[in-house]
Formats: sequence, C-alpha cells, structure tokens
Amino acid sequence: MKTWLNKGEHWVWYSAAAAAASVVLVFGLLLMIAFRGLSHFWPHAVYEFQIQPTPSSEVQILQGEIHNTRFRETRDPQNPGFVLREPQILIKTGNRDLYSFDFRWVDEAHIVGQTWNKAQGISVIERYASGNMYGYIQAFKNDQGEITELQQVYKAINAAIKEGNKIRTKIRHLERTVIGGINHDLQTLRYDRRKLEMRDRLTPQLEAEMEAKRQAMHEKFGVLQLQLDGYYRELNALGSVVVRVGTDRDVEVNVSQFVRFWQPNEMHLGNKLGYFFGSIGSFLTDDPRESNTEGGVFPAIVGTLTMVILMTLFVMPMGVVAAIYMREYAKEGRLLRLIRISINNLAGVPSIVFGIFGLGFFVYILGFSVDQMFYSHALPNPTFGTPGLLWASLTMALLTLPVVIVATDEGLSRIPRALREGGLALGATKAEVIMRIVLPMTTPAIMTGLILAVARAAGEVAPLMLVGVVKSVTELPVNANAPFIHLDQKFMHLGFHIYDVGFQSPNVEAAQPLVYATSLLLVVLIVSLNLAAIVIRNRLREKYKSLDN
Repeated sequence: MKTWLNKGEHWVWYSAAAAAASVVLVFGLLLMIAFRGLSHFWPHAVYEFQIQPTPSSEVQILQGEIHNTRFRETRDPQNPGFVLREPQILIKTGNRDLYSFDFRWVDEAHIVGQTWNKAQGISVIERYASGNMYGYIQAFKNDQGEITELQQVYKAINAAIKEGNKIRTKIRHLERTVIGGINHDLQTLRYDRRKLEMRDRLTPQLEAEMEAKRQAMHEKFGVLQLQLDGYYRELNALGSVVVRVGTDRDVEVNVSQFVRFWQPNEMHLGNKLGYFFGSIGSFLTDDPRESNTEGGVFPAIVGTLTMVILMTLFVMPMGVVAAIYMREYAKEGRLLRLIRISINNLAGVPSIVFGIFGLGFFVYILGFSVDQMFYSHALPNPTFGTPGLLWASLTMALLTLPVVIVATDEGLSRIPRALREGGLALGATKAEVIMRIVLPMTTPAIMTGLILAVARAAGEVAPLMLVGVVKSVTELPVNANAPFIHLDQKFMHLGFHIYDVGFQSPNVEAAQPLVYATSLLLVVLIVSLNLAAIVIRNRLREKYKSLDN
C-alpha cells in the first residue's frame, strides 16, 4: 500500500474519478434540461377526477393534466411527535378565467371511486388569454346557425382557426410594418421640423410642406385604422364554441380566442409527434403572451443573436489589435507585465460590475454626450442616453475582451520566431510579416477566444439588465424601417427571459415548463454557435498546419 501511495497512482485514480463525476454531472444536467424542456411540447393525457375533500361534502369533478407528485408532511394529531406523509398530485386544471388558478394540489386520499380515468373526448383549448381551457366541446355557433354534430363541429372550429390565423397575420403586418412605418415617418418628420426650428431655418414654405406631409400620413393612418377595425370585426365574427366544463357548466368561447385545440386522449403516436414538432415550431416563431409565461420566444431569439453578433464585431478587432501590440510591438518590462496581469484579472471580475460600468459610462456619460451632440432635437427624450442594444453590446464586448486578448496572445506566442525572421530576411516589413504570416497562423487561437466570448455573452444576464434588456418589446431591434438595425432600441434576451419567467412570474407552476424549454433553447443556441466556430477553427488550423512544420 505504501509503495502504491509513493508511486502516486492514487492521484491518477482520484483524477479519473473526478473527471468521470464531472462528465456525469454535465450530461445529467443537460439530460434533465432536455427532458423537462421537450416534455413541455408533448401532448399530455387529460384525466377526470372525482374529488370528495370530506365525507359530508359533495363529490366534485376535476379535469386536468398530472404535472407533479409529492408527499405533504403534517403532524399526527393522535400521536404527538409523529409526522404523517400524505401523497399529493399537482393537477393542471386550466380554466383560469373560471377558477382563478391554473394548478391545484389534490390529496390522493380525497380522490374517490376509481383513482382516475382518462377523460374520453375531452378537449384542450389553447387560448390567447387566460391559458388553456379543459372541457367537452358541445356546439359551434356563427351567423349561419348552430352545429351540434361533433365531427362537423371540429371541422368548423379548425376552419375558423385557420381563417383567424390569416386575419391575425394581416393584422400583425398592418400594425407592425405599415402603421409602424407611418409612426416612424411621423417621428422622423417631427425631428426634422425640430432641427429646422433649432437652426432657425424653418420657413413658412417648409412648414407648409411638412404639414402637408403630416396631414397625408394622418389621412393614410385613418384609412389603415378603418381597415384594422374591419379585420378585428371579421375576427370576432368567426363564431363561438360551447364548452362543457366540469359536470354541467357550459361556457361560450369566441373562436378568435383559440390558438388551437386538440384531444390528447384520442391522439395516436403520429398525431402526438405532429403536435410535438408543431409546438416547437410555434415556440420558435411566435411572440410571447401572458407576461411571457405562454407563447413563443421569437423576439428573444432575435435580440440575443443581434446582441451577440454586434458584440463579436466590437470585441474581435479590439482584442486582436491589443494582443498584437502587446506581443509584437510593446517593450517587455514591468508595465507590460502589469497590463497582462490586469487583463487576466479582468476575466474574474463579477459580471454585474461590468453592467454598472456600462450603465454609468456608456449610457449616462457617453450616451448623454451623443444625445447632446447629435440628437438634441429629440431631447428631453433620450435617444442614446438610455439603455439600448448598442450599450449592451459594448458592455458585453468589454466583459469578454480579456478572453479574446489572452487567447490571441497565446496564439501569437506559439508562432515560431524563425517564420518572422524569415519574412523580414526576404525584405518584408514587420507589418507585412504580421498581416501575411503571423496573423493568419493565429486565427485558430482567435477563433478559440471567439468561442469562449460568444458562450459567455449569450448566457450572461446580470449586466444586460442594466444596459438594455427588457421584459418585452413591441418592435424588434431589426426591422424594415431605416436604418434597419436600431442600436438605440431595447431588446429581449433568452437569458433574461428565463430569469423573468422563472423568478418574476406570479404563476410559478405554469412558468416552470417554459423555463426549461427556454433553457434548452439557449443551450442549443450556444452549442450551435460554438460548433460553427469550432468547424471554422479546425479548417483554419488544417490550412496553416504546413507552416507550423
């Protein structure tokens, strides 16, 4: 044993065990996120429960999905000091507009008769407001009459939902693109008038021309508003559905409130797979609803990608140039060592500190100065003197700058000195040697820095909360209005979406599956960006491999 310990083999086993435990923990975490996230999109079976809380109370009918189980611990009144453990199940009952809550914990002891039965024929209705509705569809009503034959009712509802989706697409295009464009033009016109006023160049002729433009846009806006009202009337005239909730309560719901409906207990595997992938598609392309607790995350995906791309454009030139100067031009000495130590230590500074710096320097100082110099016509409303996409990207660039500098510096240090000397001996200048020989050979190391920077920027939340990320936005930071990328605009972010839904939502049980789904999406997004960078890095490494030899 002593010999074995002296050889140090126990450290090998200890290292192997630690590595194995780390791999298991990482894959366990990813599997848990994947399972919980993907189960959010799977159609769950709906059960019907007969509940009797006390022997003297009436039997209640409860319909819903089973979402969780637990044991509730209570003190035994007959045996002081002992604890009773009562099994409970968490049922998603939906119908929030009727019951005021989505989920309900039920003691299994209160479930009478059969423990539970699948509710045959029950429908789950996803709505634009008030969450899901569970019940038995009875009839469909519209201007042409009432349909009660169920197969005809289902066909009529599907046709109405399809028509409703077309109308909503028109409404979204009108509100966001057309009316949004008019609002943008009106604001631009107002700013132009203000600029002329401030320069004392607003002549009566120019004022009359601007007033004519403004009047024309207002008239166009009025026509579009009438068109919009017509679309909403068409939406409300699609019909209504009678749904039986509980035992004998009939509720009439307008089809315009339907996102979709399905009958999970009657679905076979093919239907469930279709629903599963359709739900994923809706999650990726739809806007959020109900304070981000339902719907999709499309604005958050666009905001995250836009911020990461801008951050990359800022951090890469700064980091690479700084590393080249320190390695190729700066004189070795105490000052350079101090700078290297400072850069390395910057990577360990808490991210919230960068957020406070970004808010103080970029937003309040730099943004205020930019507004004073270039956007004084918009004051007192700030343009860049408020958190936005530009300041968030710069803050994240500053946060990830040490990673890029260190990675590039390490890459530069591995370039053989003979290559530099050979280039100089052939008559090339130092700048030409760096640009033609040294920098291309360093690109794999630069890509490594980029991978680490992108991964950190996409996952950070704390600094972004101070410099530009918000809970929801009405417009995307990238749209059809010039200049197409709105650097002053606030944006949504997947990391903040997870924080907001998970910790700020009043309905925790309803938000929990969405938190896992968004977390899974964020992990997939980061892994995809990293894989793309790794592929590029490996190709560059193969390209310059011959020079290394």
